[in-house]
Amino acid sequence: MSYDAICFDLDSTLCEPIEDRDALLETTFERAGVEQFCTTAQLRYASRDLPTADTDRQFFEHLFSTAAEQAGVAPSVAPDLAGAYLETVDPARVRFRSGAEAALELAAERGPVALITNGGEETQSKKLAALGLADTFDAKVFVDPKNGVPPKPDSTPFELALSALEVEPNETLHIGDNLHADVAGANAMGMDSAWIDLGHGTELEHEPTYRLTSLEEFESIV
Repeated sequence: MSYDAICFDLDSTLCEPIEDRDALLETTFERAGVEQFCTTAQLRYASRDLPTADTDRQFFEHLFSTAAEQAGVAPSVAPDLAGAYLETVDPARVRFRSGAEAALELAAERGPVALITNGGEETQSKKLAALGLADTFDAKVFVDPKNGVPPKPDSTPFELALSALEVEPNETLHIGDNLHADVAGANAMGMDSAWIDLGHGTELEHEPTYRLTSLEEFESIV
């Protein structure tokens, strides 16, 4: 199908950390002096329905607090774990996911391209710079709850991107790896959605327009 504009998520859609995620989590617990109580898969599950965070640090506090509660551990360990995680992870240490560069090039040939990410501008801009994408997008929307931009699936990030691109929702495609944030958010806006299935075993509680195993399949839907 032909679209007037295409929007992309960033983390786990266009890029991924260079360091092994399991190793990053293990180092986080070691630095915090806390016995590890969850895996990366369990942490991912805990991220599905968190309170809105004003900062990256607060997001990770919510994340580790929820994971701790699910593991039967006192959530009071969350601040130390959040701090240790942010000290461990270098936002600029990222690489493209398979097919991402080609997908971005093809999307740009078809029309305007937007980034809609649930990360804050300071952190996400470091990733974009490392990937050489600082000037790639015609519109960029970062989470900024203090200034009225809550995370996806809230409609606000999508509305801002559509307004900046001057396109209608039903003529726009949004691509992301998160069923709750990306697919549900896009669907509610009347946009088509493409879900990158990373094989985490998530049940399809939200139905995407397209289901891809990687962005190497992007050309088949546009």
